[in-house]
Amino acid sequence: MSIDLKNLTIKKAHEALLKGEYSAVDLASAYLEQIKKTDKDIHAYLEVFADVIEQAKVADEKIKNGKAGLLTGIPIAVKDNILIKGKIASAASKILENYTATYDATVIEKLKNEGVVFIGRTNMDEFAMGGSTENSAYGTTKNPYDLERVPGGSSGGSAAAVASNESLVSLGSDTGGSIRQPASFCGLVGLKPTYGAVSRYGVMAMGSSLDQIGPFGKTVLDAEILFNAIKGQDKMDSTTLPNKKSEENLSGKKFKIGVPKDFLNIGGIDESIVKNFQESLEKLKALGHEIIDIELPNLKYSLAVYYVIVPAEVSSNMARYDGMRYGKRVTGATGIEDYFLSRQAGLGREVKRRIILGTYVLSSGYYDAYYNKANIVREIIKDDYKKAFKNVDIIATPTAPSVAFKIGEKVDDPLQMYLEDIFTVPINLAGVPAISIPSGMKNINGKDLPIGIQFIADYNREDKLFAVSKSFLEEK
Repeated sequence: MSIDLKNLTIKKAHEALLKGEYSAVDLASAYLEQIKKTDKDIHAYLEVFADVIEQAKVADEKIKNGKAGLLTGIPIAVKDNILIKGKIASAASKILENYTATYDATVIEKLKNEGVVFIGRTNMDEFAMGGSTENSAYGTTKNPYDLERVPGGSSGGSAAAVASNESLVSLGSDTGGSIRQPASFCGLVGLKPTYGAVSRYGVMAMGSSLDQIGPFGKTVLDAEILFNAIKGQDKMDSTTLPNKKSEENLSGKKFKIGVPKDFLNIGGIDESIVKNFQESLEKLKALGHEIIDIELPNLKYSLAVYYVIVPAEVSSNMARYDGMRYGKRVTGATGIEDYFLSRQAGLGREVKRRIILGTYVLSSGYYDAYYNKANIVREIIKDDYKKAFKNVDIIATPTAPSVAFKIGEKVDDPLQMYLEDIFTVPINLAGVPAISIPSGMKNINGKDLPIGIQFIADYNREDKLFAVSKSFLEEK
């Protein structure tokens, strides 16, 4: 049976499963076949699970018994830092090469209750540290649009799996743009929810005050369906928020969209990105939305603030991976040597770099000068957003300053790599939600490379992000 994976959505698959046009086993088999064909070139997956067909059979029973929900039988790929009980979760690191999860992350538990089919665990930058998926200990993932280019990071495998039709939807994590930037590079919809909207229980922490789990999909509705399934308060994560459903009817609503012009004039942005963004604003105007110039005067400090706070939190969170409590252990040494050798062998270059930076900014004599000051500026950046959302519904920026860059082009220059996050990190610092959606293409040497536009909303207003995105993409 031939299933059109390229144009498949959750809703289409659900209707076909209920009508009996094909079974969950047929659907899972079609994705496994596609993975066999394409993943040897793309390397989206670190592991395709051996029990995919067994999971699909359970979903078929649910459908047969009239107990199917919208996600029953839907194939999903999961980033390798999210725990699935009984499966390896390595965070693409050698130090956790054979670590098997002993419990389910809350998001996984929720999806299991929905009856999804977990296809496999996807490649990522080691412990989510990177913007290209080149920092994986298990090889680089390639961009499905051009195999010589990166898919973005750190959730590059999750993005590449959906873009190459190797999964219908997927889960990633976003600490500074790790869902939105790969979505932009791979022509997908990627959502970074409000901080606390989705539980982080069972997700390997990188920056605890910034991390969020979110969905990738080919359509806004697919991302919305997956988000609605995983969101909600969780007693296992004290930072989670109660579900707040807005009573506002957003159907056909014309939004006030703020554009921080000063922030867009900082330089270093590809001309094609600027041109596409201007064209996108014109399209929004033509759709009846109002474009308003706004000021976010302290956004220019975001990258500096982020790269003080994140390494500090990394330094703290990575302390547990020492070869004794968790992970790979180098034997033969004695005492403290054991610890040093295990971390040296088990951790990659970018992880070590951030641990060193973080330990430095937290050290006596520098804590006040760097870490405390960064947190003060973070609060000022939050205030900028609060003020802006008193006058506008949505803020729009490009998602990334460039299209997908070539593999190897920036990996040896950390500063260039960090600059890729310029439009995405302020959102994580503020804790507000943001979405990246496809807005156009740039042709380079005969290959069309995707460009994304980013919409940002006030706390807990993901509904506005979905509404404006559907309007822009003319998605019914």
